[in-house]
Amino acid sequence: MRTAPALLTAALLLTCQPAAAQEDCRLCKDESETDTREKPLTIEISTNLNFAKLALTGRNAASASIDPVTGEKRTSGDIVSLGGLAVTGTGRITGEPLREVRIDLPTFIQMSSIDGRAATLTDFTTSLPRNPALNAQGELEFTFGARLVMKGGRGGNYRARIPISVDYN
Repeated sequence: MRTAPALLTAALLLTCQPAAAQEDCRLCKDESETDTREKPLTIEISTNLNFAKLALTGRNAASASIDPVTGEKRTSGDIVSLGGLAVTGTGRITGEPLREVRIDLPTFIQMSSIDGRAATLTDFTTSLPRNPALNAQGELEFTFGARLVMKGGRGGNYRARIPISVDYN
């Protein structure tokens, strides 16, 4: 008689274990349940910002800027454009469809050349609307521009990485 309650207890434990395991099983969920986790945001930069060819004409401060919408390059100070195609940066964000996002660009970036010269990238602008949101496919494309500032008549082939962050609003 003592073995019957032990077997009954073991049988109850065995029947309860699959029910607990079903809570963690993604394939076992009822399809009417909604997944409350949001799709993570990703950002991909497909085109780098490029000011094309510029020449310094003096030792005073000089700058060049690229408009993110038109792609137009403007110069000011002791610098002239030597032609070439200036290119706006192009980015693509993917995530949860129809969600508003916030894109943060840096205030400035210190750039450097291989020979140690420095320039500053500042005044970042984008083609984004005031309250950007992903479309129905969960995508948002944008362009960005900035102003390149050189001081002291020191030119060079400047490079830097631009950290761009994106988050849901």
